[in-house]
Amino acid sequence: MRILGIESSSLVASVAIVTDQVVTAEYTVNFKKTHSQTLLPMLDEIVKMTEIDLKTVDAIAVSAGPGSFTGLRIGSATGKGLGLALKKPLIHIPTVDAMAYGLYGCEKLVCPIMDARRNQVYTGIYDNREGFSVIKAQCPMDVGELIEELNFMGRPVVFLGDGVPVYEEQIKENMKVPFDFAPAHLNRQRGASVAALGCSYYQQGKIETAAEHEPDYLRKSQAEREREAGILRKGSL
Repeated sequence: MRILGIESSSLVASVAIVTDQVVTAEYTVNFKKTHSQTLLPMLDEIVKMTEIDLKTVDAIAVSAGPGSFTGLRIGSATGKGLGLALKKPLIHIPTVDAMAYGLYGCEKLVCPIMDARRNQVYTGIYDNREGFSVIKAQCPMDVGELIEELNFMGRPVVFLGDGVPVYEEQIKENMKVPFDFAPAHLNRQRGASVAALGCSYYQQGKIETAAEHEPDYLRKSQAEREREAGILRKGSL
């Protein structure tokens, strides 16, 4: 089985190919370039290096959100375009799930946090001790409420994601249970995690057509919220 993974939900751009449970290739960049500039050239580079014909992939796993609206749209368009061109199914991968899957086997609760601004994060809670188990499905949440919930669970926690540097002090001040922050090679999104989780989903038959695939934004964009707020203000005059 061969799965192509695409990750573009945040500043990270990453593509990977997993073949028979082995990461054949992965190209990850965490730098200030738009994903429209990076994803296809990165994919082209790993194809050249490995000499893999993309027609041999069984499916394309796409990190479907939550995350950056622009990044998700670019990743979705890339996956849909490849799916249509190659006549391959897509695999819809929740972004926070893929982040947690990268810490498969961890004895502590795994809690990815993606910065959603205004003291909000996209998050989920996972138990990976004996496989991959979703305790709290990905959702937008206030950081303070998340910390309270984790304290109530009473188990050690490992945090990861771009929300860590933003809310690190708040976490240190308010966590009552033992906690850690994931190291550099595990603390951001990776195409390999998307592809690896995609392998599991593919075996379970969790696939969709390119036409069916849509990102999970979880909440409206800032532009939409500001537009609606403006309409409400006008309506109250």
